[in-house]
Amino acid sequence: MNKQDTSAFWKYTPLQEMTREQWESLCDGCARCCLMKFINDAGELFYTSVACRYLDIDSCRCTCYEQRDIRVPGCVVVKPDNISDLDWMPSSCAYRLVYEGRDLPDWHPLVSGKPESVHEAGISVRHFAISEERVDDPEDWIIDI
Repeated sequence: MNKQDTSAFWKYTPLQEMTREQWESLCDGCARCCLMKFINDAGELFYTSVACRYLDIDSCRCTCYEQRDIRVPGCVVVKPDNISDLDWMPSSCAYRLVYEGRDLPDWHPLVSGKPESVHEAGISVRHFAISEERVDDPEDWIIDI
């Protein structure tokens, strides 16, 4: 009998069937989704290094997580039933990767076992993000990620 590795739940548990704890643990803490984004007239997506005012840039965690969609107009709560519509999510996002049937990268905390691995790998916004409170025009801060 082939026993499934329960520590790698994302490989065999459909997104719709994940527990809240499993779902939340998929977030690697990169905070790339918390960066301001723009779409030009041609439909091209551009990220900026400007982060939401509620992002704690050092920890890469939202300071009002439970109320984020209330406090921030346009903030999208990622859920199993809307992930297919969120093509603006970073290509490294675990929610997107699992939805697309791909595995998590080695730097993901669920794989590495280390919460800091996302920062050590240079994936998080910790070392370059700036709060929207310190910026006049976010379009001046377009970056390639």
